[in-house]
Amino acid sequence: MKTFNDSAPSYDKWYEGKMGAFADGVQTELALKLFKPVAGMHVLDVGCGTGNFSLKLARLGLKVTGIDVSAEMLKVAKKKAEAQDLAINFLEMDAQNMEFPDDFFDGVFSLAALEFIREPDKALDEMFRVLKKDGRLLIGTINRNSKWGELYLGRRQSRDSVFSGASLLTREDLLSWKPEKLLASGQCLFLPPDTPEDKISPDLERELSSRERGGFICALWEK
Repeated sequence: MKTFNDSAPSYDKWYEGKMGAFADGVQTELALKLFKPVAGMHVLDVGCGTGNFSLKLARLGLKVTGIDVSAEMLKVAKKKAEAQDLAINFLEMDAQNMEFPDDFFDGVFSLAALEFIREPDKALDEMFRVLKKDGRLLIGTINRNSKWGELYLGRRQSRDSVFSGASLLTREDLLSWKPEKLLASGQCLFLPPDTPEDKISPDLERELSSRERGGFICALWEK
């Protein structure tokens, strides 16, 4: 299995392409729309990788801690934060066994990370544990029942892919966790992964939203 340490130097190239930039944009828009972050909040970014979302939160005025199991991904994240003069606390830590006290963060985010965690329920319980009372947890993940899900499920056959050990969830899977605490959910990335570059647009995204399953799903819980 290709590890995230191996892919760290080239990981951000995905965001440089037109589809990568578009996917990142709609995923971020949905996550922030659901969570509604407020400047000054102390938030945790679980599975932060190269810091893509952590940096966005910090630019909004939030106090951010990002954790990941990949030391190499965190090195990239720290360099990016330093280059942008953003004070983000990046730590090498397992989401399934966090080294934070109970009721510690105002909010917890985890985008495109849960599918790579071996015991997702254990990680979700940990995220909820470190969340303050009335705090909010936002999870975003690839939708197994979508064209993007089909693409990444196919990549599980390759030992050189980070998806070789991934476990994708359906919308129903995600929403079944603590349904009594669930506040809202949404989906985005209706464009299929094989969309030609000259067709990638918000207009097509809106058009396909009426008949396609979103490739990315988000859910919001309150403790």
